[in-house]
Amino acid sequence: MLEFCAECGSRLKPIKSHARNQAVVMLACTKCGQKKPDLETNPKLYSKIIEHNPKQLVAIISKEEQELTTLPTIRTDCPRCSNNLANIWQVQTRGSDESSTQFLRCTQCNFTYRENT
Repeated sequence: MLEFCAECGSRLKPIKSHARNQAVVMLACTKCGQKKPDLETNPKLYSKIIEHNPKQLVAIISKEEQELTTLPTIRTDCPRCSNNLANIWQVQTRGSDESSTQFLRCTQCNFTYRENT
């Protein structure tokens, strides 16, 4: 939601400010320096803390998803059962400047292994 300065009509931008020994984000005009008056009296009015659950950041392929045949397959030997067909996908497990990790899952025994490319 955009908010505008009551003095000059310019768009208010969020800036970082310190109030009561706490860093808060407040809206301020870049032209005239006017700050949102409600924010000075109650800085928590516009502050919002977003916490992420670690489970939200991890992608897991469930048993139902494993049974779907939407993953691409390649011909390669399984180290466990010597089957020659495996599902394949890639995940960026390290830094963005490093290559991705290639995961393979045997279509017969469901053994999952990886190849670093």
